Amino acid sequence: MFVKGKGEMQTYWLCKSNRSVKQNGTDIKSDMETLEEGVETDTSSDRGEEVESEFLDVEGMNRTERLVEWNVEVLTSLLEQIIGSRGGVVDQISSLSNVENNIGIGGKTVLEEFTPIIPLKRFDTEELERRRQTSNIDIGEEAKSQLRRYLSTIAGLYPENAFHNFEHASHVTASVKKLLARIVLVREGNGLKASIPTERVDLVDLAGHSYGITSDPLTQFAVVFSAIIHDVDHPGVPNTQLVKENSRCAQIYKKSIAEQKSVDIAWDMLMEDEYAALRACIYQTEDDLRRFRQLVVNTVMATDIVDKELQALRKARWETAFSNVDSTAEPLGDRVESEDRKATIVIEHLIQASDVSHTMQHWHIYKKWNQRFFMECYGAYMEGRADSDPSTNWYKGEIGFFDYYVIPLARKLQSCGVFGVSSHEYLNYATANRDEWVREGEALVQQFLATFKEENAHLTPPVEHLIVTHEQ
Repeated sequence: MFVKGKGEMQTYWLCKSNRSVKQNGTDIKSDMETLEEGVETDTSSDRGEEVESEFLDVEGMNRTERLVEWNVEVLTSLLEQIIGSRGGVVDQISSLSNVENNIGIGGKTVLEEFTPIIPLKRFDTEELERRRQTSNIDIGEEAKSQLRRYLSTIAGLYPENAFHNFEHASHVTASVKKLLARIVLVREGNGLKASIPTERVDLVDLAGHSYGITSDPLTQFAVVFSAIIHDVDHPGVPNTQLVKENSRCAQIYKKSIAEQKSVDIAWDMLMEDEYAALRACIYQTEDDLRRFRQLVVNTVMATDIVDKELQALRKARWETAFSNVDSTAEPLGDRVESEDRKATIVIEHLIQASDVSHTMQHWHIYKKWNQRFFMECYGAYMEGRADSDPSTNWYKGEIGFFDYYVIPLARKLQSCGVFGVSSHEYLNYATANRDEWVREGEALVQQFLATFKEENAHLTPPVEHLIVTHEQ
């Protein structure tokens, strides 16, 4: 049924889990219900999964601490899979210290490290079978403590922007986690076989059928990690404004300024001595370290969706990867490279979709995050850090964003055939939200504007705006 202000709605019965983990004497639901309450539904349904960050009240923990704990549990689960894939080995990695100290500082910027094809690791059947045995794997108290401390510090490095904040990073992370869990068997043509009896998809069973993405837990960890850190220390204004202001970061990075800075900050901190046990869980060899670095670089750089040159290059790489050429007729080496090319570009689009996932979820989720982004942009304007009043073109701008970015992106997710029902959900919600915005958007912009003025009565428009208004 269609509910005004909500879009298409269905009713579901939910089975709540009682599993939990203890943190400082407080129960934190290990199935992440505190972040994804109401998200996990029958994958056979066509209901969109909202990723709503409304948490249960947990005594003694504030909102940021609950977000941190949710991210700790997500990354811990992936680290257990990484350790399981290498037979439970977690040795000291002091032999890699020289590589760690020099990686990413060879005179190149982060953007210059980007590569169009990342060779993913393949696992044989026996190795994949070991990944099922994660119940006996524990990353250890030291590593988990370091992970919690690292994520707490990352959370503190996110400014209190209206939109680009740690809650946004967690929202993106939840979407990445969902899409990774929905990767399906593409060689059969129509996704998962109906004979699979469980609601949740076992990623191990899909290894080798998703361009290699699901066969490598380090790839999954890197993408989720990138989602968490992708907007660290975000300035609250676009890169073009940083260039205009000739900021120090703009002088260093030239383009994709905020994105490159985020990688440098998060990576440099991860390489500190106090996180050695955590790093030992992530990688044990130089090859894995370099692959992890490359995945983080590529994934975070993909979140710069404004740079036209970078977007044109991504479009060309997508067309090359998903041309109609039958890769099964190619020699083995070429087929592996073809799958790696597909995996690399799919990962880029996965993080892009997750970064704007609010546009492809329930209407009230979209409206909430759209208002937050408006508040951030209008706040920058009021501080003199924007050339024009964003409220004047916000309504039409959102329609254009749906038409020329969000909906085409959702169609790409659908056409690559990797994400199963989620790609259909994303496209359906994007289209529904676009239509609802056409109907309600103009009035909502006025509401956003009134709310901002009410909450920020002490602010006055920039001098340039006052002069234009007077002349008019």
